[in-house]
Amino acid sequence: MSEERFWHYLDELVSTTELVIDRPKGSKHPRYASMVYPLDYGYLAGTTSGDGQGVDVWVGSLEERHVTALLCCVDMLKRDSEIKLLLACTPAEIEQIVALHNQGQQAAQLLLR
Repeated sequence: MSEERFWHYLDELVSTTELVIDRPKGSKHPRYASMVYPLDYGYLAGTTSGDGQGVDVWVGSLEERHVTALLCCVDMLKRDSEIKLLLACTPAEIEQIVALHNQGQQAAQLLLR
């Protein structure tokens, strides 16, 4: 029952919060030009994550808009950790995102719904 509640709360957080896409699919990272965003990426306005900013969200191509996975990330360059919600992502999109966050001095673990 608690697992169902967990995913329900994440879906509710996303559905009741403004999603700001500040890095559209195909755009380059502002500091690391070689990093190109494979999907839309943004944050939930008015929320707070581990870095003090809004909760990060990757947005996939599925029609049904529910949280499909959660990514727990560690970045040794920034010396931080945080979560990223994967919203409406296909298995192939999830694979791309996980690979992106497991490069260089980053590591990530996936929690699938």
